[in-house]
Amino acid sequence: MTRRLLFSYLGLALLVLAGLEIPLGFIYARGETSRASQSVERDASMLAEVTEENIEKGRLDALPEVVGDYAARTGGHVVVTDRQGIVLADSDPAGRTGVSLAAQPDIARALRNRPTVTTTTDGAGGDALSATMPGSSGTTVRGALRLTYPMDQVSARVHRIWGALALAGACVLAVVALVAFSLARWITRPLRTLEAATGQLAGGQLTNPPDTTTGPPELRRLAASFTRTATRLQHLLKAQQAFASEASHQLKTPLTALRLRLENFEPYLDPRAHGSLDEAVGEVERLGRMVQGLLALARLENTATTPEPVDLDAVLADRVAMWEPLAAEQYVALDITGAPVGHVWAIPGALEQIIDNLLANALRVSPPSTTITLHRTPGTRLDVIDQGPGMNEADRARAFDRFWRASDTHHDGTGLGLPIVRHLVDASGGTVTLHPAPGTGLDARIELRPATASPRGPGPTAGGHRSSGGPKKISLTSRRA
Repeated sequence: MTRRLLFSYLGLALLVLAGLEIPLGFIYARGETSRASQSVERDASMLAEVTEENIEKGRLDALPEVVGDYAARTGGHVVVTDRQGIVLADSDPAGRTGVSLAAQPDIARALRNRPTVTTTTDGAGGDALSATMPGSSGTTVRGALRLTYPMDQVSARVHRIWGALALAGACVLAVVALVAFSLARWITRPLRTLEAATGQLAGGQLTNPPDTTTGPPELRRLAASFTRTATRLQHLLKAQQAFASEASHQLKTPLTALRLRLENFEPYLDPRAHGSLDEAVGEVERLGRMVQGLLALARLENTATTPEPVDLDAVLADRVAMWEPLAAEQYVALDITGAPVGHVWAIPGALEQIIDNLLANALRVSPPSTTITLHRTPGTRLDVIDQGPGMNEADRARAFDRFWRASDTHHDGTGLGLPIVRHLVDASGGTVTLHPAPGTGLDARIELRPATASPRGPGPTAGGHRSSGGPKKISLTSRRA
């Protein structure tokens, strides 16, 4: 922004200077040319009077001295002719006398007692001012005089003034640049501190509040308002984090006590009520899992961590080894296919929870004697494919909604597993989608950024909560098919 403000000020100053100096330069150049033309015309008239007097008195031998002296003093070129247009004197040593110039337009006009002032070219091909005057007394014309003055000196003066104007403009631009840079820095300093504070707040902790003592009053008020807002948000986040960390301990005990009391009722109940008691105990267990899932989501949303390179192949092998015993109990095989993909950008601990939740979901719906395939694709992509009943398109579109469960569900998921997966994948800079698997079943497709590419940036994460075991994650998964 400093650069844009500086360029704006310089552009405006340049526009003003151009509007002032360019017309001034042209006016000066035109004035110099006009003054030179008038001077040449005046000198030509004076010389014509002198030469006319000499011709009248027959002092033709004095003409070369007159024109030569003038040419030596001014650098002009003077030619004098008689009334027939024959050259009587030429200030140029190489010029010839006795030749007729009567056919030349300006000489012919002068011999008719009509002066001519014009711009022409000299013998070297350069621009020159030419004034041709009749040497006359009244209506009697006794000769003509042509004075040619080169424009070199006039052009040199014009170039000097253009150079002076350019130098003055450069000095003005330098001063404007210095003032503009100082002003732009003064204006943008609060914005830079505000930007840094915004980045810190997005990272989860505002350690350096924006500067509220410098810059324009509007920006100082904005920085003060941002600081108050950030302080309030941090207070609310800390309160929510405290709730998330304490609620599990506070809720776990009464839920456990409620379950024990319900189980203790069993010996005193009529056998016909045992079914209802089992359903009540199951609902208490489901409530406990739901509380655990909500607390997990709260922790994810309240913590920000930057993605880092994680070895997907190593994590995948570790999680499959943890889940294989439980899968074997259900007569379900776990198979890793595809070429190794190496490191990907992910939140610390996110890959473990993602794979755990997807494997738990797949095990819930996989019939015996089937295989859950974890297929790796370079680029990097991971597909978790089961051979269960699958999901229709409408159910796949809603599967990531919190607490959503398909209408044909036959088990006790909480509807929070897939939202947790999506949150972790999004925070890692990737995407997760559901697709129909070949034949029957579901394909949960995860696409992450390879570690050779830049991470998307910090986002809400699990705050480094790593999973340390496989089957215990089942309680946080959702019913997906």
